[in-house]
Order: sequence, then structure tokens, then C-alpha cells
Amino acid sequence: QVQLVESGGGLVQAGGSLRLSCISSGNTHSNAMGWFRQAPGKEREFVAASDFNGGSPRYADSVKGRFTISRDNQNTVTLQMDSLKPEDTAVYYCAVSRFAYSAAASIDYNAWGRGTQVTVSS
Repeated sequence: QVQLVESGGGLVQAGGSLRLSCISSGNTHSNAMGWFRQAPGKEREFVAASDFNGGSPRYADSVKGRFTISRDNQNTVTLQMDSLKPEDTAVYYCAVSRFAYSAAASIDYNAWGRGTQVTVSS
């Protein structure tokens, strides 16, 4: 059973930056990994994902150009978040896909972290 632990969340002013990290306890070298987020009163939504080798990063339109996903090694994925906006406030979840290539649908992911809170003040 893969376990994921996120870190790096916190409180930041609008325009600031945060870097989220996710470490997997299991073998995820063949799996795509991604980030999702859930704001209060809203459904969980896709943020970013990359292939098993860190290739073909994809992003939600709302974060494109501001967020960068990277696969640091087989078991670690990071999300660099720049130019943060109040609407980025949410709990951010790391996830591991069943597949090698990235996807935006949460149904493709079968392991989830417990989440880390990101709060952006205006």
C-alpha cells in the first residue's frame, strides 16, 4: 500500500510563492503522479500532473503559467506555486495514478495523501 505525505503548505500573501512536496513510501517509479485541490464548499479539482518519468506535464487552465510540477525522483513530486491568488486557497492533495502517463481525472488515481492546507490572503 502506497502512502503519500505532503508538506509545504501554509499562509502566504497574494503574489507570493509556496513549494509543496510529496513523498511516497512505496514504489511509484512506474506511475504518474499529480496534484489536486479542494476549496471549502467545492469539489476536488485537478491542478497538475506529470508522467512516471516527469515528462508531459499538464496543468489546469487556472494555474497554467504560475505553477510548475516536477518529479524529483521516483518517489517525490513537487509543486512550485508562484503568483498565488486568493482563489488558490484550498487543501492540496498529492496522488499516484494507476497508469504511467498523466491524466486529469481523479478516477485514474488510486492513492492519495491526506492533504496540506494552502491559504492565500488578499
